[in-house]
Amino acid sequence: MMDGKKLEYKGEKALKEIERLTSNAGEVQEEILIRIMEMNGGCEYLKKFNLKNKNSSSSVQDLVSDFKRCVPVIAYEDIKPYILRIANGDHFSLITGQPITEMLCSSGTSGGEPKIMPSIAEDLDRRTFLYNLIMPIMDQYIPGMDGGKAMYLYFVKAEKSTPCGLPARSVLTSYYKSKHFKCRAFDPYNDLTSPDQAILCSDSNQSMYCQLLSGLVYRRQVLRLGAVFASAFLRAISFLQHNWPALCLDIRTGQLSGAITDSECRAAMSKILLAPDPELAGEIEEICGAPSWKGIVYRLWPKAKYIEAVITGSMSQYVPALRFYSDGKLPLICTMYASSECYFGVNLKPLSDPADVAFTLLPNMCYFEFIPLGDENGTFLSNLNKEEEESIPLVDLVDVRLGCYYELVVTTFSGLYRYRIGDVLQVTGFHNKAPQFKFICRRNVVLSIDTDKTNEEDLHRSITAAAKKLLEPHQALLVEYTSYADTSSVPGHYVIYWEIIMHAAAAIDDAQVLQDCCIAIEEQLDYVYRRCRRHDKCIGPLEIRVVKPGTFDLLMGNFINEGSSINQYKTPRCIKSNSALKILESNVRGRYFSPRDPAWTP
Repeated sequence: MMDGKKLEYKGEKALKEIERLTSNAGEVQEEILIRIMEMNGGCEYLKKFNLKNKNSSSSVQDLVSDFKRCVPVIAYEDIKPYILRIANGDHFSLITGQPITEMLCSSGTSGGEPKIMPSIAEDLDRRTFLYNLIMPIMDQYIPGMDGGKAMYLYFVKAEKSTPCGLPARSVLTSYYKSKHFKCRAFDPYNDLTSPDQAILCSDSNQSMYCQLLSGLVYRRQVLRLGAVFASAFLRAISFLQHNWPALCLDIRTGQLSGAITDSECRAAMSKILLAPDPELAGEIEEICGAPSWKGIVYRLWPKAKYIEAVITGSMSQYVPALRFYSDGKLPLICTMYASSECYFGVNLKPLSDPADVAFTLLPNMCYFEFIPLGDENGTFLSNLNKEEEESIPLVDLVDVRLGCYYELVVTTFSGLYRYRIGDVLQVTGFHNKAPQFKFICRRNVVLSIDTDKTNEEDLHRSITAAAKKLLEPHQALLVEYTSYADTSSVPGHYVIYWEIIMHAAAAIDDAQVLQDCCIAIEEQLDYVYRRCRRHDKCIGPLEIRVVKPGTFDLLMGNFINEGSSINQYKTPRCIKSNSALKILESNVRGRYFSPRDPAWTP
């Protein structure tokens, strides 16, 4: 329930609700914080701060100010003991006034160890509310999506339980297993090619096989394509490359492969593979058997209007590959901004270039605050110590400034109070009174040797610029990368693991090209790194280690085996796991070092 009633906005009503919320962003934010305090004010965590109670003598502004003055800004480690106590059987009133119904697991690949986040039943209403806004927004730009099907590749992971029996699962597994998804009414705007049984199959290979098979059977009806993350969509293309002959055989014979053993998948697919269809199988074989897979997506699904996936942040590196496989003919759409902790907002301009995607934060999702990180001139507050940083006043949602950088802080209904999400955002505009943010990077996900700290954004920008300039002329495409700070010798140095694919019969035999890539990356890194390399000599030459094709699939398998969700998996940009390093090292087929020091001027 939200605001006392279930919000099921669709069509024009959804657009009007967005206008109402964003036009009254400040008032809605105050109402949300007061509701959270009314619901959770009696919990053990908040009672220790002796907050004011709502009464006739206390204005809303007094209560908000008291909350900000008394409740500290926290990170996961601060609230973790309370969450673990609940997971082990203590009462939910430790942190919230509503029963905790499940624990949501983070992807485990965003800057450290997996986290578990408390969730209450009402959270599913909020997530469904946000999902229901997507198609009304899209319909303004690409109408007619109710006239066909959506081939969206969704996956669940086998869930675990906490010691006290609460489900512990990813936020997407939670949604797909909820009545909000399984008992949804038919919606022509969300008519999926995949049967629910295939989506809910915990065997990711069987799930992928059945979902791709369904998408191929309905290829002439598919109007849009997608997955949660861009990397997941590309994994589907890789899976298709390896399995299209078997998929075509199933279509040709009208019989599902014996490799699919899940009984519910088999029953669901029997309603899709109704009869042998050699004509359709022949069409797909001709397309997939072509020498080049450039434009394969557009050729297999010729009526598709766009591809939807997360393409911001670290996912932006997959944009060239998505454009290659769609031949640049399909817009790449990123519709929403969310995390395991909370869903935040939507993209009101979905046809924006991937580099310009911005999200409008919806003020009814949680209570938002922002830690100032830098101004519109790019001057960052990165050299402050912890005490200095904590003394900086947080900024309200409606008071952020255009062009400035902030770290996102949220207070949620489910027991997170002034909690640092860790995302760095830049204000790019406003919709009515609600700000629009561009996702920049995860904060503090860095490579570090000596005094240098290289963040995710700088590393990504440097690598993608070098790859575009030096690999693409050789018909090569950087499909994946990660990094590692090698301190096994003095001085230590940064190692970048690259997986490269070649278009057609092209090849890179010249070590000089990859050495040039090394120095090109270094030249793009910041002042401190280049000083450490050239002047202080406390960092050694950057190294690129090229790995065999498929290595990053093995890496993904390793993290999934260790507990990550296939639906939420993102390649970690900095490797700290010994098992992951072993996989990378065992597949290295070439090592290349920067041939000289980068330029640096005192």
